[in-house]
Amino acid sequence: MKSLYDDKEAEKFKTDLDLRVYTSRLLGRDASLVLHGGGNTSVKSTATNLFGEVEDILYVKGSGWDLATIEAEGFAPVKMDMLMKMAELKELSDTDMVKYQRLAMTNPSAPNPSVEAILHAIIPFKFVDHTHTDAVVTITNTQGGEDKIKELYGDKVLVIPYIMPGFVLAKLVYDMTRDVNWSELDGMVLMNHGLFTFSDDAKKSYEKTIELVGKAEGYLEAKGAILHIEKSDLSFELLKLAQIRKEVSNLKGAATISILNESNLALHFSKQDVEKIAVRGPLTPDHVIRTKRIPAILGDDFNTDLAEYVKEYKEYFEANKTNETLLNPAPNFAILKGNGTLSFGSNAKEANIIKDINDHTYEAILKAEKLGGYKALSAKHIFEVEYWSLEQAKLKGGGKLPEFSGKVAVVTGAASGIGLAIAKMLNSRGAAVVALDINSEVEKIFAKSDAIGVKCDLTCSADIQNAIACAVKSFGGIDIVVSNAGIFTPSENLDSLSDENWQRSMDINLTSHQKLIKYTAPFLKLGIDAALIMVASKNFPAPGKGAAAYSVAKAGQTQLARIAALELGEFGVRVNTLHPHAVFDTAIWTEEVLANRAKAYNMSVIQYKTNNILKTEIKSNDVAELVCAMAGAPFAKTTGAQVAIDGGSDRII
Repeated sequence: MKSLYDDKEAEKFKTDLDLRVYTSRLLGRDASLVLHGGGNTSVKSTATNLFGEVEDILYVKGSGWDLATIEAEGFAPVKMDMLMKMAELKELSDTDMVKYQRLAMTNPSAPNPSVEAILHAIIPFKFVDHTHTDAVVTITNTQGGEDKIKELYGDKVLVIPYIMPGFVLAKLVYDMTRDVNWSELDGMVLMNHGLFTFSDDAKKSYEKTIELVGKAEGYLEAKGAILHIEKSDLSFELLKLAQIRKEVSNLKGAATISILNESNLALHFSKQDVEKIAVRGPLTPDHVIRTKRIPAILGDDFNTDLAEYVKEYKEYFEANKTNETLLNPAPNFAILKGNGTLSFGSNAKEANIIKDINDHTYEAILKAEKLGGYKALSAKHIFEVEYWSLEQAKLKGGGKLPEFSGKVAVVTGAASGIGLAIAKMLNSRGAAVVALDINSEVEKIFAKSDAIGVKCDLTCSADIQNAIACAVKSFGGIDIVVSNAGIFTPSENLDSLSDENWQRSMDINLTSHQKLIKYTAPFLKLGIDAALIMVASKNFPAPGKGAAAYSVAKAGQTQLARIAALELGEFGVRVNTLHPHAVFDTAIWTEEVLANRAKAYNMSVIQYKTNNILKTEIKSNDVAELVCAMAGAPFAKTTGAQVAIDGGSDRII
């Protein structure tokens, strides 16, 4: 491990807090040190209050902030004298600790201080860094872990036996260090929890972390606890992935994202004796609120395996509860024996966090096994954190989930115009989106963890199947399909219509929709409140001269949707069609084209755009709103419907 500290860059930061932000981000930049909000840092400084009095202040990382991206406002300013008095108390409940820490803050709008604020306060140095470093925690989570830590660091590091985070941990350290000469210590290891380093200098505190972690990495290597993972291939049925996701969603009572981890590490881990090594518990107790204590182990009969997991989770709850309420007993991740792993979340972000945590855990377990055997905390200790009111509060802070959370949508023709608007709106309302287009720009437009662009020729079966595989591996299944892609071939009279233009329109405006239904239908049947939405055209009921190729294809697409509604209805899949007309904010309607068309009708451009009963302009976002309605609750009991979105017309469907 190497230091990332840059003296020239650090010179830009003049205040204690600014420097604290800088070194915190250096720690947060390395996922092997802290992961998804893990760890915390602090700096002791001063501030002048309203009365001109100088007060000693602890600026400590606030709850909900991530060290990788933390800003100055992410640190809670807490009065040191109050924290030190709290450390002297014999007892203090968690809720009272949080309450009095907030009362001691000098800025009421700042986030809640870390639950380890008191611990940071009693360490008598300006800068304190706390990480959940993989290397150190791997060593602590082995048989005889404490002896190994002492062998590694000698008396330069204080070793603290595991105890619940919060006041009891701060009190234990306070009592243990009454006669300790802190200046002789390089750091402090909390068993099964992490590492503390400290100094009056930001650079030295940070680089002590790097030094101690580097020693731990060297120790693992010297003891042969290194991994040799060969590349391997996955051959797991896509439909089975969707079936597993469907069952997990049923157990959780809501649509759930399921991410397949088919990395070499995950595949290698899944081929080990997972019934033995994967069910001993998480790497650190704070992971449990994300991952639960253990995964589900899934073999060929995954339904039975999932049911058994739920049964055993309830038994774990009954064995450890006092007066807690049972959380949802469905798993948050699973190991597919010999075929990688799955992580489950209410959205892609949550599922990816679990996936990342698991990756670090798999590596640590495999190394710990080489070091004498992986040994996590007891089920009782893990339960205490999983059902700890302060940890549960972190998960409840997000408010109501968006409408399409946990759902997976496939949208075609998504690089521009109506398709782009639809894909973005579904994503903004919580859906994980796979956006398809023949234009490769779609891959740049949609390049997020919950929105993936795939270059796809919809006339090519192999391309469609590849896109479906991407959707199922990335998110678990398919719930919403918006079949939107289309072209308008050059206007030609019937007697001059070329075979090429006729066939091109049939291929893209009709056959591609049939192919999309063919390959997505098996997954829609396993979808959650599944919906197939056809974006057709007002040219179906009201064709115009010179538009035979387009109008006939759109008529066929509409008839195809009717048949799909009949065939898929028994599986709970709703199929509805919308017919946009005169949507001008798309790529084909340039200013020049609009001006020419308006002139042909002796109208201004505004008159041409609003030439309907409501005298209103129809935009791509208006179409997207209707698609979201068809995919959501307003159309929950409707199938086979056709709805025009055209501002009103005397031509009735």
